[in-house]
Amino acid sequence: MSTVPATQGPDARRRPRLPRGLGLDRFSGVYLWILFIVVFGIWTPSEFLTISTVHGVASTQAVTGIVALAVLIPLAAGLYDLSVGATANLTGMLAITLLNHGWAVVPAVVASMLVGVAIGLVNSAVVVKLGVNSFIATLGMSSILAAVLVIITGDASPIPPSSTAWNDFTQTTIAGFQIVVLYLIALAFVLWWLMAHTPTGRYLYAIGGNAEAARLSGVRVQRYSTLALVLSSTIAGLGGVLFTSQSGPSLDFGPALLLPAFAAAFLGSTQLLPGKFNVWGTLLAIFVLATGVEGLELVSGAAWLSDMFNGVALIIAVALSINRGSAGLRRFRPSRPSGQGPPGGQPAPEDRASEKSDRVEIGRATDAP
Repeated sequence: MSTVPATQGPDARRRPRLPRGLGLDRFSGVYLWILFIVVFGIWTPSEFLTISTVHGVASTQAVTGIVALAVLIPLAAGLYDLSVGATANLTGMLAITLLNHGWAVVPAVVASMLVGVAIGLVNSAVVVKLGVNSFIATLGMSSILAAVLVIITGDASPIPPSSTAWNDFTQTTIAGFQIVVLYLIALAFVLWWLMAHTPTGRYLYAIGGNAEAARLSGVRVQRYSTLALVLSSTIAGLGGVLFTSQSGPSLDFGPALLLPAFAAAFLGSTQLLPGKFNVWGTLLAIFVLATGVEGLELVSGAAWLSDMFNGVALIIAVALSINRGSAGLRRFRPSRPSGQGPPGGQPAPEDRASEKSDRVEIGRATDAP
């Protein structure tokens, strides 16, 4: 009688595997980026192969990258935060409203980010304490925040602040790049350290992989789920403030950030560390998608390409992420159909074995230095 190693069960055998020789299993985004540069560089070299294009793409995608990092944290813990776009819109417009009422730049920015913290606390109370699904809770919160935005602005876009310090907050250039790009890089390093080199990051990934197994292994699931949602809304709030400083007031920029942010996070989970939501994979995805959109817009001039490109990328990225078993996605797989499980509502033997394996893995991860 032959035995099949645990790592080579039926599911593993059925999954298509990308060639590893060229690193396609984790560096496919890099190859796609190079392909975009070569194709559009040949197609329209005078417009695409310029330093101004590099500066422009980096600057315009910086805030999108920050919002993508915001959604990355709850995704790692198996949670969705669909309110990040509305949070960014509200905090950005609140900062402008406060500035127009005579506030200085620093107090206005701090107050706006505190609102982001408060939104995260409300989200976590609904999700963690009341047990509402994070998808539903944060979707509802985004609608509430849209209403609050109308209330504080009177449904009219305020005039841009005249403060030079406000404009310099994001538009100061260093080596041709707006300083907002450096904010993105600094935030990425902080979150990379948090997620990859601290117990907090290990706990978040453990919760995303199997929340019940993490709880049984001693991880305080509620505490770290709350932390994930609060960090998400706080970073999204920062992104909103930076957007309005960089681009001026707008009543509807937040929803436009949501789709590319999620597309980048899911696509990033197939890059560098396949099967795991990770910071550098997310940033790689942001700029790969942005390069493709930029090239297509230069060639065709079509304004709808960005939405089309990001939508297709999101669908493909989620499919790839689920097939690779990304941390935080297993709980979103279709559940066992009713009546097909073992009698008495007990977990199937393979489910019990999976949970036991998860507990062992989580125990090793949480004990790591």
